[in-house]
Parts: sequence; C-alpha cells; structure tokens
Amino acid sequence: MPNLFATLMLAVWPLITLLLFALRPPRHALIWSLLLGYLLLPERPAGFDFPMMPPLDKHNIPALAAFFLILTRHGPPGPLLPLNPVAWGLTLIFVFSPLFTALTNPAPVHYGVVHLPGLGLKEAVALVLGQILLILPFLLARQFIATGGAQRVLMRALVVAAVLYTIPMLIEIRLSPQLNLWIYGWYQHEFAQTIRFGGFRPMVFLYHGIWVAFFALTGLICAVALWRTRGPRRPRMLLAAVWLTIVLILAKSLGAILFAVLLLPLTLFLGNRMQIRIALLLALLATAYPVLKNADLIPEDRMLNAAARVDPDRAASLRFRFDNETRLIERAYEKPFFGWGSYGRNQIFDPRSGEIDTVTDGRWIILIGVYGWIGYLAEFGLLLWPLVMLWWLSRGATARLVAATTGPLCLLLAINIVDLLPNATLTPVTWLITGALLGHAERLSARRAIGRVGALRLKWKPVM
Repeated sequence: MPNLFATLMLAVWPLITLLLFALRPPRHALIWSLLLGYLLLPERPAGFDFPMMPPLDKHNIPALAAFFLILTRHGPPGPLLPLNPVAWGLTLIFVFSPLFTALTNPAPVHYGVVHLPGLGLKEAVALVLGQILLILPFLLARQFIATGGAQRVLMRALVVAAVLYTIPMLIEIRLSPQLNLWIYGWYQHEFAQTIRFGGFRPMVFLYHGIWVAFFALTGLICAVALWRTRGPRRPRMLLAAVWLTIVLILAKSLGAILFAVLLLPLTLFLGNRMQIRIALLLALLATAYPVLKNADLIPEDRMLNAAARVDPDRAASLRFRFDNETRLIERAYEKPFFGWGSYGRNQIFDPRSGEIDTVTDGRWIILIGVYGWIGYLAEFGLLLWPLVMLWWLSRGATARLVAATTGPLCLLLAINIVDLLPNATLTPVTWLITGALLGHAERLSARRAIGRVGALRLKWKPVM
C-alpha cells in the first residue's frame, strides 16, 4: 500500500502548481504542472476518496489545481466548452451520460458468492464529477495551447520531459523496476510483466511499462518533428531523437517500437496535409474496431500467426486478449446503451471463488462495459473529431494556416487512439494533445468564417 510520502506528494501538488504559475506564463505552467504530475506522482491506489466524489489522484489533482489557479489569477479565459457544435455536443454527452448509466442500473448484480450493489444518486454524482475531472486537461489545453507557437511549447516540453525521464528508466532497466517501491512504498503492477527478452522494461512512477514506452515514443516523435521544422534548437532535437530511440529499444516494449517504425518515416518525409490524412485514417479504423470485431471482420488468426513468428509469448498474450474481449463484449451487450456502471459490474466473476474471471485491458472494452455505446462514442468521438476538423480545414484556403507542428501531433493522437484497443493508455498527455488540436481547429474555422464574410461583402458591395 502507498506510504505517507505518497499521500504527502499528492497533497502538496497544488502548492507546486502554484509555484509553477508564479514563475512561468500560464501556458507553460499548465503544460508542466500536468506533465510533471503525470510523470512523478504515485499511481492509484494512492489518492483521496471523499464521499460522493470520484477518487482524487495523480490523473486529476494537477488539472484541478491548474484550473482553479487560472480562474483565480487570470479570470475566465473564455468559454470553457468547445465552440464547435459537434465537439460541444460530444463533451456534454461525455460528461452527463453516466447519469443515465446510474438510472438504468438500480438493481444489484449477483454472481454466486459475489454481490455487487446497484447504482443510485451517490454513484451518479461521482461518475459525472469523474468525467469532468478526466476531461479538464482537454478543456484547458483548448484554451491555452491552440496556436502554432503554443503547440511548439508543448512539443518541446514533451521532448525535455521524455529525455529527463530516461534517467530513471535506465536505472530500472539495469536494476529492475523498483523506484516506485523505494519511494512510494508499493509495487504498482505485476513484476512478471516487467521481464522481457532477458531483461527488464521500466515502469518508474507510471501504471505499466507500456505507458512509459509510449511516453518515450511521444517525446521521440516530437523531437523528430521539431528537428524537421528547422528551428533554433535543431541540433539538440536531433540528439534527443537519437537518444530516445536508443532508450525506447532498451525499454523492450514491442508495441511502442512498432509504432515508432510506423511514425518515424511519416514524420520525416510526409507533409502536413498527408500526415493529417493518415492520422485520420488510422483513428477511424481504430474507432471502428468494435463494430468490425462484432462483424467478424478482424483477421485475428492472421494477427496471431504474425505475433507467433515474432514471439510465442506475445502470441499467447494476444490470444488471451481476444478471448477476453469476446466474453466482455457479450457481457456489455446485455446493457448496450449506457453500460453496467461502476463497482466492476461490467466484469465476469467466478461464482465459487468470487474472483474476477476476466481482464479488461483495452480502453474501448472498458468504456463499452462501463458506459455503453453512448459513452464509447462520446469519448472516442472527442478524440477523433479534431482530426476530422483539421483534415477538412487542410483541404481549402486555410491549409496554409495550419501550423507545421499540427501533422505530427495528429499522428501522435491517432496512434494513441490505436493503442487504446489493446491498452488503456488514455492519459493527461492524450487530453493535452487533443485539446491543443481542437483549439487550433476552432481558430482556423473562425478565420475561415471571417474570410467568407469579407468575401461576400466585397462581392455584394454596390458599385457607385
């Protein structure tokens, strides 16, 4: 269990956020408060559990502290909700659909010796508040990281944070993942899952080694993109990219390495418009995965055979995932619209031992099981919609106004959506990138609308 220092770190983080906002401009302070909180604070179960509230932990305390500091020091920066009607609607559905989840699940669930309570007002309030806290980095990033210059600030911060994080990563690659145990008093995951290819993959203070490798991948792609834009720090970005590539390989996470093989040539050789198109295609295919799986259109046997040629253990793990997905989606279809809600009601239990008999790895199956198809479409729709807007805006007169950093960020968001199929790597970094892209798309849409109004006025100006 977490020690006293873990609780103390969470408690004092608002003070650290206050210090960051006192020393840096709002956008810099926002980025670093969320990044450092995500990378350094202890994982669950460390946190604070108050009545009728979702757990307050590393994933929402930094954003909540940043929000209140921005509100008190600078006042409301503008409308908090998105201006785009589709994004606005998806945000409201995302936040309030758990109300209907609670209303449609008043009855308890029984599995032999297991008895799970029904949902009531307390759970409805907690679920809605949990959704608000989850999406807060997205709403703040939409306000403060919406311009091309702000995107560069975000990408530079991701590179610097990733390079610095390689120090504890290398310590754990050499000694085995122990930092969370030494500092915060407990081991955050199964130790067996850190052993790969005759060595260790690091976890540092994140949930799993997959999360650490994906963050290193994020820093790598940002470094390559910034090197390509020929900025003043170009040599440093090249060195950072080379270093992060080496550490990513040493981290021994096959998925992140394969993603790097895919994204590096796209980032290096393709233009902004083509990067956005490929990102949208990847995200659309990933979002359609549950429908394709239900229609038996996913080539699972081919994927298993390909994985077996790389590593038989990986093939066995993939087969385990597929089997679990099939069982969990059958369970989810008993409550297809708004899901089963909290308390693990979406899981399948052994009626004799009372143990959970399924494993929910992918974010998509968690969402459909807990919040139903409505919750799934709201969350994945919010992640997908900035890519749709930017694809549309990159086709017309506003194409030249799309920031040069937008394409690589779109690729990172798309590959994160793809990774939500086997894993639940939805992090504050995901929401920061999504909010930054949506804010940029909304500004471009506003400029396009102003341009159209100006053109109409010139067209209909009476001739004197």
